[in-house]
Amino acid sequence: MNNQKPQQGQLDIELDEKTAEGIYSNLAIINHSSSEFVLDFVSIMPGIPKAKVKSRIVLTPQHAKRLLKAIGENIHRFEVAHGEIKDTEQPPIPLNFGPAGQA
Repeated sequence: MNNQKPQQGQLDIELDEKTAEGIYSNLAIINHSSSEFVLDFVSIMPGIPKAKVKSRIVLTPQHAKRLLKAIGENIHRFEVAHGEIKDTEQPPIPLNFGPAGQA
């Protein structure tokens, strides 16, 4: 990628090809304890009653709140540029992953 050294105060972040491909998810399950938030990203296929967690992200409560703010700001900018994102009604998905799973 870029062979330049980062200037002071900058962070050099690498993104390998595999990670850059991303992972598709159409369901997020969020659980939390007093010290962390756990976000599980799942890909559910129609007609298939079983699905696997494709990615898990563990965040401190402070980082979870920053993520919420950043996503909110990005959704606002997206809607200004492209119009309101419509939230369609989804049938409930039975979740039996644990005590506090939410989609």
